[in-house]
Amino acid sequence: MSLLPAIVQGGLIGLITGFVICIPVGPVNVTIINEGAQRGFRWAVMIGFGAIVMEVIYCAVGFAGFSTLLFTSRLVKAAMELISFLLLLYLGLKYLAARSVPASNPAVEKFEEKLHPHSAFMTGFVRVLGNPIVLLFWIAVAGAFTSHEWISPGWPAKGSFFAGVGVGGSLWFLLLSYIVSLRHGRFSTHTLLRMSQVSGALLLCVALILGVRIVTLLARRGG
Repeated sequence: MSLLPAIVQGGLIGLITGFVICIPVGPVNVTIINEGAQRGFRWAVMIGFGAIVMEVIYCAVGFAGFSTLLFTSRLVKAAMELISFLLLLYLGLKYLAARSVPASNPAVEKFEEKLHPHSAFMTGFVRVLGNPIVLLFWIAVAGAFTSHEWISPGWPAKGSFFAGVGVGGSLWFLLLSYIVSLRHGRFSTHTLLRMSQVSGALLLCVALILGVRIVTLLARRGG
């Protein structure tokens, strides 16, 4: 693939990925719902922007650590394909089967106690920073997208992907913040839970695609 199409493809995939991965119910979205209704649109948006900055950092770490260094080995590449499939399958099932809204988690709470974020931006930033699941997710994405060649190995395409993730996530947080501030607290966590279940279904679709590819490759090698 030539450079320009690779950059465009990376950006589009990043845009979709960034939007979808920010939908699942969790501490950041719950904080935006609760504080956005009380403090308004601008405060809620800054929480989202802080969260997406840390999200993009974790995304870059995932790609830098695994897609560049480890995929030179066919064995490691195959292992990462399987791990990516299993992790996306797990997350998809987890979000699809969710029946409650977790306002926080112990790791995030401990991080906040140490750092004491005082601004909206830092609140969102720290809530993602203290959540190790986010980094694991991006490691899985790096493994899946690179091994299946959805993102070209060059850094221009990866940079375009990172930018797309930032834009897609920001669009979701802008939309959520606007709805919350517009409805003045009448946006329920139940609605967010339904959105989370939809994103879980989308993750399962991606996991299914990865699973079919793995089975196909195994069948070719066996034949």
